[in-house]
Amino acid sequence: MHWFCTVSDFSRQHCLGICAFLVPANLIATATLLVLHFGDFRRLWQMAVSLLAAPLALVMILHVYTWFAVGVVAGPTFILLALACLCLGLNIWMSQRRRLPRPSLRMARL
Repeated sequence: MHWFCTVSDFSRQHCLGICAFLVPANLIATATLLVLHFGDFRRLWQMAVSLLAAPLALVMILHVYTWFAVGVVAGPTFILLALACLCLGLNIWMSQRRRLPRPSLRMARL
């Protein structure tokens, strides 16, 4: 349990730096996944970006949890938690969603 207290203290002491990295990283990774999904990109690229983006969102959720554990209940903690949950949900949903085949523009021969 000592390691968890140490990591939690580190997380709270370096909150500005952690959030300055995690917030843009989550937004960029999730936006990249959306572009890859709605563009005509390979499924392999989508899974690779999803495997990168999901841990970033989980780290942000754990970071916010360290603040909840010491009793800090404020607006920024809820905003960061909502952002992390939204990014994680979109990453999981987009990585599990199958694309429907697009109809061909060529006319069928009769």
